[in-house]
Amino acid sequence: MNPGVVYAFAAFAIWGLFPIYFKALHSISPIEMLAHRMAWSMIFLLIVLTVLRKWQWIVPVMRDKRLLVRFAASAVLLSSNWGLYIWAVNAGHIVEASLGYFINPLVNVLFGMAFLHERLRPVQWIAVVIAAAGVVWLTIVNGAPPWISFALALTFGGYGLLRKTASLGALEGLTLETMILCPVALLYLYFLNAHGGSGFMEASLGVKLLLAAAGPVTAVPLLLFAAGARRIPLSMLGLIQYITPSLQLLIGVLIYGEFFGHDQLIGYGAIWAALLLYSAESIFWAKAARSA
Repeated sequence: MNPGVVYAFAAFAIWGLFPIYFKALHSISPIEMLAHRMAWSMIFLLIVLTVLRKWQWIVPVMRDKRLLVRFAASAVLLSSNWGLYIWAVNAGHIVEASLGYFINPLVNVLFGMAFLHERLRPVQWIAVVIAAAGVVWLTIVNGAPPWISFALALTFGGYGLLRKTASLGALEGLTLETMILCPVALLYLYFLNAHGGSGFMEASLGVKLLLAAAGPVTAVPLLLFAAGARRIPLSMLGLIQYITPSLQLLIGVLIYGEFFGHDQLIGYGAIWAALLLYSAESIFWAKAARSA
């Protein structure tokens, strides 16, 4: 098996369990939680780089202005996606957030075609159309475009595209993104603490430990995602990505009791049918290629 498939599968499974993690931190404001994710991720990555003795890449990267601009853009997309998702989970929008990650594979397919010259076979096109119809149906029954879903899909789709075409490895790229974000996060946390608005200082020991765990919890799946994205086609990455929203949807409905009615079932059913069709077609062609 292509190791990129394993990396991507593990990353999306971890992300699928994130609503439980962020719900446990509901006493911390979303922006402060985002800042802690950045800060603790930086600490974790510095430890990893020191253990692996991988510091030689920093000097050449700092001299490459075009590369820095590219990673600054991916850092902005990543932090925007993080912040919106944290807010959505704690505001009771886990199901709508999961829809964003159901839409995201469609965004990946479109980005792959537009920027990476990837092409779809006829059956794959049919699957994409069915999934798009499901998204349109959900928009109609909700009475308005699901802006949370679209924002999450576009920011993470853009991030995936930039990481797919980046020249740095998974660890180095994530470290550079975090280095760009971390100063802003530290300034914000200092401001909160100086003005007595820090939820971390007033939190219980359990919450503090969970926030400290934000480093590995954040960095590990991102490293797995970046490693997978560089090894498999963007269209295949979009296929595996359905693991995350499926887990999030089940958590939102079964654990936290969010609404999921008949109309929602029709829309999601169309998306799941498209996934099955896309998967079956991909497996067929993979077996045909091996036989040849």
